[in-house]
Amino acid sequence: MRAWVYGLLVAFVAGSLFPFYWGFLIGSRAEVSAAAFTPGGHFLDNVRRVFDTVPFWRALGNSVVVAGTVTVSTVVFASLAGFAFARVRFPGRDWLFTFVVATMAVPTQLGVIPLYLAMAELGWAGGPQAVIVPNLVTALGVFWMRQYTVSAVPAELVDAARVDGCSLPRVYWHVCLPAVRPALASLGMFTFMASWNDFLWPLVVLDADHPTVQLALERLQSGHYVDYPLVLAGATLATVPVLVVFAVLGRRSVDGVALG
Repeated sequence: MRAWVYGLLVAFVAGSLFPFYWGFLIGSRAEVSAAAFTPGGHFLDNVRRVFDTVPFWRALGNSVVVAGTVTVSTVVFASLAGFAFARVRFPGRDWLFTFVVATMAVPTQLGVIPLYLAMAELGWAGGPQAVIVPNLVTALGVFWMRQYTVSAVPAELVDAARVDGCSLPRVYWHVCLPAVRPALASLGMFTFMASWNDFLWPLVVLDADHPTVQLALERLQSGHYVDYPLVLAGATLATVPVLVVFAVLGRRSVDGVALG
């Protein structure tokens, strides 16, 4: 591989990591200093101030519960629906799949008011279930898993399993799931990141007693004066769970994206 290709890769990696370094750099100082390029010694002090200013532990716990539940449910339901749309023959399958894909063209903002009214009618407004239940599965996840299942699970393999006496649940468990694990890892990582970073819907539906990480960070900068070391110390903490998920699922997710 040519030297310029390595140079481009190094520049891309450096550009991707720079925002994390800059956030940690500002979060480790007592005051913002654009001329300083080395970390200061106040990061732990700013972290303590974050926990003293907002209920950050509670926000972290709520975000872990919400993002984890949404990720697991999306992976399970999307893989089931993707298998059904790809390899199960039933009346209206193509029309139903077209409808699912068409829902991705509807802007999320259009559904905020009716969805909030529905959550209030159910008595869920203000609690984490109002964020979890509407996101148990996504049209993008169903589309992703259906397309991957078509390419990874041959129809002849499913037919052979059915001839050998496998029921549909066993075909899904023993034939489909082993073949689509890279796509599941990719979908799980992207879903966790999207749920963890979601701001608009939690801002609308959650009350002050059930904040997520993004709402806690918004409270840190809601005053007339923005304490950037405080905010960026909190933002640095908020990126740690996402980096952990990427470290666990990163390799399989890259394989899933490449194969998909």
